[in-house]
Amino acid sequence: MLRLRRPSWFAVLLTLAGIAIFVRLGIWQLDRAAYKEHLLARFAHASDAPLIPFAAVSDTAPHHRYAHVAVHGHYLRDRAYMWDDQTIGEQVGVDVYVPFAVQGRERMVIVSLGFLPHTGSERNKPAMPPLPTGEVTLRGLYASMPPPGLKLGGDQIARQTQWPKLSTYLELSQISRDLDQRLFPGILLLDPNPKSAYLREWTPTFIPPARHQAYAFQWFSFAAAALVIFIVLHRRGEPPKNDRRE
Repeated sequence: MLRLRRPSWFAVLLTLAGIAIFVRLGIWQLDRAAYKEHLLARFAHASDAPLIPFAAVSDTAPHHRYAHVAVHGHYLRDRAYMWDDQTIGEQVGVDVYVPFAVQGRERMVIVSLGFLPHTGSERNKPAMPPLPTGEVTLRGLYASMPPPGLKLGGDQIARQTQWPKLSTYLELSQISRDLDQRLFPGILLLDPNPKSAYLREWTPTFIPPARHQAYAFQWFSFAAAALVIFIVLHRRGEPPKNDRRE
């Protein structure tokens, strides 16, 4: 039978506070996982949602709304950025981004055309299919720019003079400085097109639900460990055999 020494009030309060905090953090992570599952479902159906005018959402950060928008204007056909070391399945290549001048607006929106795989063993820049000339209407999801990752070797695109520019690090503020042009706070993920040379397998850019669930398990484990430590520290040892009553 488990026998415990009488603990101090400090030990009891410290253990209970620790368990309460760990359990609360675990529940919060489970709530985050449920929210991210909701976002994944919203993202999966966003491209099927009715189109809304780009002006209705353009000036606010898109966060996780994933509005399905239509925007009219023209490409800057002589300007493009290739984000290197991207992967789809086992293919390694680049994500291509092009500035788009929105009709009637001073700011531009960056359009993500999609993924182009590297060709050849030397991994040269993939050849970009020609962009449309003149005014066009684009349809896609208004979303946040993917996280830029680690910045190595300074601003790679600022040092380049030939287009398209290739970089392993890309963010909107960097593109804005390079173009000397104000940009909208989100980017346009073009709707998939089976006839396009670009692969467009868009995925949300946030921590997935499974990771939040793993964090929740970790916090609940800490709560269990706090209880076990409390019991071990206050466990009363067995009395000597000669002191036991027959």
